[in-house]
Amino acid sequence: MACFIAPSILAIIVSIVKRVAKKVSAKINLGLLESLLWSGAGVLTLEHVWHGEVVLWPPFLTAMQSPEEWTVALHEMTTAGITMTLATVGIWGCVLLVEKMIKAPQIQKIVTEKKVITTLST
Repeated sequence: MACFIAPSILAIIVSIVKRVAKKVSAKINLGLLESLLWSGAGVLTLEHVWHGEVVLWPPFLTAMQSPEEWTVALHEMTTAGITMTLATVGIWGCVLLVEKMIKAPQIQKIVTEKKVITTLST
């Protein structure tokens, strides 16, 4: 019903931080996290529209037609939405870790090769 709202909120925050702190953004690859969050939220939104849970007229979520149904929507946002958002952030973290593990030996190899080249040429 409303699980796409949690990743959408984090995607908005990450988008703002990415544009404000460009050096940090490039260092920790916030662009990847932003893409993961926006694409996940977009797919979830399309899925909910497909099933008729999201409509184009207020209150937009069919689960929020009455005050009793608000609790159901809030429960889904806090359980499924936050779980999916944390999973997305976890995947981003794993990608960063693997990326760092792969690049570290290559950087060491480049540094070693440059030392050998510079010592041979002098």
